[in-house]
Amino acid sequence: MTTNDFDYYLPEELIAQTPLKERDHSRLLVLDKNTGEVEHKHFYDILDLLNPGDTLVLNDTKVLPARLIGVKEDTGAVIEILLLKDIQSDIWECLVKPARRVKVGTVVSFGEGKLKARCIKELDDGIRHFELIYDGILLEILEELGTMPLPPYIHEKLEDQSRYQTVYAKEVGSAAAPTAGLHFTEELLKKLEAKGVDICYVTLHVGLGTFRPVSVENIEDHEMHSEFYTMSKSVADKLNLAKKEGRRIIAVGTTSTRTLETIMSLYGEFKECSGWTSIFIYPGYEFKGIDCLITNFHLPKSTLVMLVSALAGRENILNAYKIAVNEKYRFFSFGDAMFIK
Repeated sequence: MTTNDFDYYLPEELIAQTPLKERDHSRLLVLDKNTGEVEHKHFYDILDLLNPGDTLVLNDTKVLPARLIGVKEDTGAVIEILLLKDIQSDIWECLVKPARRVKVGTVVSFGEGKLKARCIKELDDGIRHFELIYDGILLEILEELGTMPLPPYIHEKLEDQSRYQTVYAKEVGSAAAPTAGLHFTEELLKKLEAKGVDICYVTLHVGLGTFRPVSVENIEDHEMHSEFYTMSKSVADKLNLAKKEGRRIIAVGTTSTRTLETIMSLYGEFKECSGWTSIFIYPGYEFKGIDCLITNFHLPKSTLVMLVSALAGRENILNAYKIAVNEKYRFFSFGDAMFIK
């Protein structure tokens, strides 16, 4: 299969630039993965679409305010750094702009020296390793000096930083939000629990690779980025019981999906574990962990469009996307949602 097999036409005006006032008032396209049939709902209708006994799996990762604007200590040149991955104590993998100005030994200062970053390694594609130098607690410093690392297709300023965070975000470590979860409110989650839906959480820290387009022609030649995941024993036990009893497991987002499928692929069951996954799911893949998926609309030619195509069929997905474009759904991170049942 080629990357072009997953292309589709999207008018730029359908790329959502700001979140809706009410999280759960976004539209919801319901796609039957077996028949290709499409229905139009609102996200709060998910309450009617899920059944007692269903297990809903959400990713509780929390986005770091990881975008920092600083200056080179020697020249005063403005440098932007995006913290991507905590490699070890205060050594971070970062994306840098403009990267050509940052060499090994370069020191970038933020907040008049409250935080400094010394480059210790140069890699390709604008990636650098920095040693972070500061006094105090890094997260508190980032809360003060950093901003949310919004995707490159969002050009509007985000007035409320919490809107690029799920209401259940807990484990700090992502460079991007698991956006399918942005539609849930605390009230909606309580209503689902009251209905008898079992809600559980895994963690996968979303990396910048989420936004990277597939640049190779043959999708099998694409190299996936790796992301850190973890699953607790109590969640593994719940999921194994759901599988045993034939109850539906519904993943919220491609990140939860990749976590569940990684663990099932490795162990043949759910279990308490953590590690790095670079699983690449595309048509031909046989799902072992999930039955259904709540997700947003994804970029053309992206690994995420390939993942949903593996679950629902490429033709069904491209047809559903065409309908969504015609019906003027809002696309990408702050856009509308899809329930693949």
